[in-house]
Amino acid sequence: MQTWQEILHQSITTVDELIERFGPENVDREAVQRAIERFNLRITPAALQQIRAPGDPMWRQYVPSPRELEVVDGIVDSLDEDADSPVPNLTHRYPDRVLFLISPVCASYCRFCTRRRKVGDPEKIPLNQFDSAFAYLRERTEVRDVILSGGDPFMLSDRRIEYFLRTLREIPHIEIIRIHTRMPSHLPQRITPELCDIIRRYHPVYINVHFNHPDELTPEAVKALGMLADAGAPLGSQTVLLEGVNDDPAVMKELMHRLLKARVRPYYIYQADVVAGGEHFRTRIEKGLEIIRALRGWTSGLGVPHYVIDAPGGGGKIPLLPEYVESITDEEVVMRNYAGEVYRYPLPKGDRPASPAVCRAAEEEPALALLDV
Repeated sequence: MQTWQEILHQSITTVDELIERFGPENVDREAVQRAIERFNLRITPAALQQIRAPGDPMWRQYVPSPRELEVVDGIVDSLDEDADSPVPNLTHRYPDRVLFLISPVCASYCRFCTRRRKVGDPEKIPLNQFDSAFAYLRERTEVRDVILSGGDPFMLSDRRIEYFLRTLREIPHIEIIRIHTRMPSHLPQRITPELCDIIRRYHPVYINVHFNHPDELTPEAVKALGMLADAGAPLGSQTVLLEGVNDDPAVMKELMHRLLKARVRPYYIYQADVVAGGEHFRTRIEKGLEIIRALRGWTSGLGVPHYVIDAPGGGGKIPLLPEYVESITDEEVVMRNYAGEVYRYPLPKGDRPASPAVCRAAEEEPALALLDV
């Protein structure tokens, strides 16, 4: 039986391999090579099997496109993470939580990656500069939640993963550890019994996975998710709204249903970031609102994630909702439900005097006054 490392080595990493697999008519050698020079190529066997035809949703996620070279208004560090980095590998933007980049590489490289300026380059996410990050976390007692990301943390060895979990657990004020990974989809063989045993030892450990299309939930991926859930890790999914991949209410609804069946709670739908090289994935905001309208009320609330924009320039995640409130007056709120029907909710009248009957009852039987009305 092959190890996950051996399977990883069978990934596609060059233009020649792409052409051999899909034919020269489907791969623009010169443009794709230039795109790879800007951001690495790697497609694991699991991700490759999800591609049914050139141009399909899986192809768009993983195969470099000449459109990556067309930078119009894209920003290299679109979320301004570096400006909020007090020490190497750490971003501290929100009051009580930090993002900790512990791995420079991924099993497969998503072409819409927000962190493409760093991911794939060990010099930009250095593996030998963690002491200052741990020192910072020990000093900042307001930090209670640490998100391990990268790259993909599960690209590290079991020994390294345990080192990070153990060291964080030794800091008393850190309550929650989260791990962000795409391994169940890209390399499900990485989710081993040994890895799950490590996770069990350091709870509460939350794992946020990343699925963008129903076809990514293969039997192997569902098995890997089940192992993580059985290890006691609450699972959430983050999805990016991507043109030509999942910008369709029916596709999103199926994705959310299949995630719930796999014991994964849909957490976020992200508006695609304004990142240089990934501009062609962006949709209009109206499309995201249309998708939320197609989910809310039409399926279980468990399957309705938050639709958010991670604001350019470091503003953080801002939720977006369809307009359900028509008007608010001193008397009532007028609303539309999921089906577009109008309903009215009367507002409390705080300055309205109680009726004489209620006043007399309160004087005679204070404890029973409200029961007698």
